[in-house]
Amino acid sequence: MAVQNGKDLLVKIDLTGSGDFQTVAGLRATRISLNAESVDVTSLESAGGWRELLGGAGVKSASISGSGIFRDEASDERARQIFFAGETPAFQVVIPDFGIIEGPFQVTAIEYAGSHDGEATYELSLASAGLLTFTAA
Repeated sequence: MAVQNGKDLLVKIDLTGSGDFQTVAGLRATRISLNAESVDVTSLESAGGWRELLGGAGVKSASISGSGIFRDEASDERARQIFFAGETPAFQVVIPDFGIIEGPFQVTAIEYAGSHDGEATYELSLASAGLLTFTAA
């Protein structure tokens, strides 16, 4: 895989619930983390005393975080609406030359900041809230 621009990693939000995905406006930095808990099934009979894990078990989760500049566009308004309503709509994460991860996420945090001589900024945190799908690039 060739080197990619960080700006090509996109977080998109379903604005209407009908698959109308729009890039979250103003993001400058994004990160996605995929996790799978392990289930330890080690016993006294485990070969050589080595830990054994149960394949395919455990809870899978994903978290997304991003930070950027406040633009007060439709995607910003939708993120605020989702947070206050406690909704879990569909999001897409586009990872260049890798694929698209899509599924429901909950907005777990929105932080706004600014200084008197700079732009208004925000940070957004999302947690997976159901089955995620992956489509390879």
